[in-house]
Amino acid sequence: MAGVGTLRRWLTLATGLVECLCFALYGWPALVFVLKTEGYFGSPGCVDTPGANATQVQGHAQEWFSLVFAVASNLSNVLLLPTGFLLDRFGTAVARLMATFLFTTGNLMVAFSTPGDRTFQLFAFSFIGLGGLMFLMTNMQVGNLFSSHQTTVTTLYNGAFNSCPLFLVIKLLHEAGISLCTSFLFLATSSFTSSLLRTFFLMPRDHIPYPLPDDYTYGYELPIKPCTRHTPNRTIAHPISRYLCPFLLLYTLLSSGLSEKSFSECLISKFYVSQLIWLSVIQLRQLFFVGTLQPMLQRLAGGQQSLVSHYTNVFAVTQLCGMLCAPWNGLIMDRLKGKPRESEQEADLRALVLSLSLTVLQCALFSVCAAIPNLRLQYLTFVLYMINFAFLYGGNATFILVTFPLCHFGKLYGLCISLSSVICLLIDTCLSLLNGAILYVNICLTLLVLLAFINPLVVHLHCRGLASQRAASAAIGASSSLSLPH
Repeated sequence: MAGVGTLRRWLTLATGLVECLCFALYGWPALVFVLKTEGYFGSPGCVDTPGANATQVQGHAQEWFSLVFAVASNLSNVLLLPTGFLLDRFGTAVARLMATFLFTTGNLMVAFSTPGDRTFQLFAFSFIGLGGLMFLMTNMQVGNLFSSHQTTVTTLYNGAFNSCPLFLVIKLLHEAGISLCTSFLFLATSSFTSSLLRTFFLMPRDHIPYPLPDDYTYGYELPIKPCTRHTPNRTIAHPISRYLCPFLLLYTLLSSGLSEKSFSECLISKFYVSQLIWLSVIQLRQLFFVGTLQPMLQRLAGGQQSLVSHYTNVFAVTQLCGMLCAPWNGLIMDRLKGKPRESEQEADLRALVLSLSLTVLQCALFSVCAAIPNLRLQYLTFVLYMINFAFLYGGNATFILVTFPLCHFGKLYGLCISLSSVICLLIDTCLSLLNGAILYVNICLTLLVLLAFINPLVVHLHCRGLASQRAASAAIGASSSLSLPH
């Protein structure tokens, strides 16, 4: 690890963790509470209409809140596919600059918006969501700097991203008298400055390889070892290296990609298809819960705003613990690796089986609790949701990282998130035909979650097949050695 300084590696890890904690669209229910207070998405036309009352206005506003969340989360997920191609084609630095532009623009749009700017808000929160996801996608390769704890770092970042306290902090600041405009202006300025500094000094221009070469460097230096001439006391980079190294880097990337699986082969593999099913059904259950949390709390609390605010705060605070639970997933996988005579990828796949199964089981329990109309039971629902959310996206990113070539990570990760969002929209449209029959919707979603067990089953059968082949090969080798004359 001589090529990468210990201080730089740990600074990269720490600043990436802060970035994941602060640059996300999660915590939406807390922001909804603030936006309602500010009168966002209220219908002035409805108020002026004869016969319109406060209940109609509130219902109309809630429809818009649900629409903004659905559009922003799904649109940012769908657009993650072209950004994945951008990451694989042009590298980390270009992708992060695009993420900085989107996230900063989205925050500025919210800061200068008015309650009546509905379409403006749709684009603003979509930019914030997509920018945050792009930051996360570029940060997940940081685990390659810590090879023995790669999975733990990846799940820690995903847990931090899913535990983002940003909107909760904005809600608390709003209650303390800080305006929404001031909060988002500060967020835009600080995020722009910090992300640029980290892009140029603590992140690579291209990608972090795995396994990590001993002479690998990054951040304000070219990500390959420069041509040098030696002096008795120090090593000086030759000036011509700044011209030759980009061509050497391109040649290295192209030559290394020839021996990897093609993108189409990865796309039609049984692993990718089963992973897509696994992610889609669990993500659908979680998005439906978050999108309907406010009206559910209103109904269970009997319209008491103090209770609704309390449970909204509890939900937001509970999500902060996701950063603590997400590394459990990585630790489970790291501890299960390392059986003798196993290849590195086989050990990774075998470790993934338990993680994938636990995630489905958590979602099934969370779905059952969410379906029971009891206000106090929602404390348990929040905890189960937090644990499941922490396991889901970290497990998905780890699965793609260890199963497929790194050169296709951006495309495969972006496509997986995009397709799962499209599937969620289609299924959600079908569920909306039940006309608000929440009990039947919850039953349908719980049954759909059980389909996710297909993924760990596929991986388990594959690992068992590899073990059987290895045992058969060992038996043939043993019989051959016995048949040789002594």
